[in-house]
This record gives sequence, structure tokens and C-alpha cells, in this order.
Amino acid sequence: MDKPFTEQLSVAPMLDWTDRHCRYFLRVLSKHTVLYTEMVTTGAILYGKGDYLSYNTEEHPLVLQLGGSDVKAMTECAKIAEQYGYDAININVGCPSDRVQNGRFGACLMAEPTLVADCVNTMQNAVSVPVTVKSRIGIDDQDSYDFLHQFIDTVSDAGCEHFIIHARKAWLSGLSPKENREIPPLDYSRVYRIKKDFPELMISINGGIKTLEESTQHLQHIDGVMIGREVYQNPYLLSLADQHIFNKDYPQISRQQVIDQMCDYIDKVISDEKHGPRVWHIVRHMLGLCNGLPGARKYRRYLSENAGKSGADSRVLREAFALTTVDADNA
Repeated sequence: MDKPFTEQLSVAPMLDWTDRHCRYFLRVLSKHTVLYTEMVTTGAILYGKGDYLSYNTEEHPLVLQLGGSDVKAMTECAKIAEQYGYDAININVGCPSDRVQNGRFGACLMAEPTLVADCVNTMQNAVSVPVTVKSRIGIDDQDSYDFLHQFIDTVSDAGCEHFIIHARKAWLSGLSPKENREIPPLDYSRVYRIKKDFPELMISINGGIKTLEESTQHLQHIDGVMIGREVYQNPYLLSLADQHIFNKDYPQISRQQVIDQMCDYIDKVISDEKHGPRVWHIVRHMLGLCNGLPGARKYRRYLSENAGKSGADSRVLREAFALTTVDADNA
């Protein structure tokens, strides 16, 4: 299935981080990097009181990451997501937390490839946008290459054409989600081997990738790279993604331009929404923007101390950014 965008580079779905304000900020930095929502469960979409699927139109290309395993519920949510205008729907088969295991979704689904295949097949038949899968390389003691190969084989036969593979296995018990992102060793070669064995599929790699240079090296072996926490902690690395990864020839956006665009966004959001977010809910995603600049620590401190105050507006962000040029003693 043809897609109106390519996924050479994407930002991982990160719970409590990649909300719509974060995604708008990341889109300011890069026009072409594909953005993912936080994982949204089928229960939240079908029965929750809030609007868990809202986003800014500027965020495209945008992928909804969906958590669940009930075929009927997954398919209904896929239809709703398509109506909202999402560019693709990604099934979470990688999260190892107790909460998702209790709901029978996330990484534990790697042990049920036929169920994942049923979800993919039924969802793909119900919508016109791509349905993709994000997984690990294995779970617990089921971490052989044959195990991963069989999973990919079964799910791709059902119509999945794009797999994002976190190059670590997940321990479903004994490790926290944070430890599962750090302790199991990375095995990039296993993901490369999957691409060789399934050349017709789009294979993206995730896990431990910190720079655009590393991304370029991975792209010599696979089709796409997904970066997670490094982008959140050092977001300005995305400012050269369009040039280095997508081969665009326009100039790198400056931090000042980012601040200007985000100030416009802050003023729009807090004026449009009667019970909208405080400035902190937006700028908390921007704390790493000035990392490496003189005054970066004062920038972060100023935002932390002032952006949550009642009546705060975009001036808080401008005042914080000014500290990176006025004060150079606390780099």
C-alpha cells in the first residue's frame, strides 16, 4: 500500500511525553520526521470521557499507536482513527509494563502472533491507511532469531508491510519498563538479518540510537530509524533531520525561530481553550532545546519556576530564552 510519506526517520511513541504539544514542537523542528502519538488503548478511545485522539493539523505525518488485542475493538478504533485523519495506525507489541500485560497487549503479544495477525488483517480490511506493528526482538526466554522470524512471517502474511523493531528483547517480569529500555542488550544485527530475510517489507529499527549520524549508518541496512528519548532530551538534533535524512536543501531552523513559532502556538492554545493548559504543559517538552548553550541551566530553571504560574503566557518562554544569551556563566 502506497503511503503519502516515508519513514526514514520517526520519533517513538513515549507515554506522558509525545502528547500533542510535544508533537507540535517537534514538527516545528522537522517538517518530514514522522511523529507517533503516545500509546492510546482501545478502552480509552471507545469508553473514555476525554478526546484521546485530538491533534494539531500541523503534526502530519502522524501515526496513532494503538494498544489492545480484541480484534473487534481494534478494528473499531482503526475506523475512528481513519476518520480523524491519522496517516497510519501502529499496533503496540513492544511495551513490557505490567499494565499492558494485564490488558493482554504490548510485548506479551509476541507470544501470540496469530492474534496479532488477526488484528492486522481485520483492521487493514476495514481502513485504507497502513496498519503497522512495533515489537521487540523477543520476550523472556523466547528470544531466538527463529522466534522473531516466525512472528514477522505470520504477521506479514496477514498484510502488515511495516515493522518497527526495538532491538532489545523484553523481560515481562523482573524488570521495570525503564530497565527494559536499558538492561537487555541491543542486537541491531538481528534486525538487519530480518530485513535480509524479508526484503519486501519495510523494516525500521529502534533502541539506543542517539544521533543523525548513527541513523544514517543504520539506513545502510534497513529502511527506517526510530529515535525515542534522545530526541526528547535533546530535541534540537531534529533541526537537521530534513537535510541529513530526507535530503532537503532548505536551511536549518534556528533556536530563535523555534522560540518564535512556539510562542505563537502558546498564545493560540491558551486563548482558544477555555480550560486549556498552563504554559508549563507546553514548555515542559522544550526544556532540552537549549542544551549545550551558555545559560541553558538558567533557561530550564526559569521555565520550571515560572511557566506553571497562573496567568503565564508566551513571555515566559521568551524571558527564559533570553537567559541563554544574557547570562553565560551557567552553561
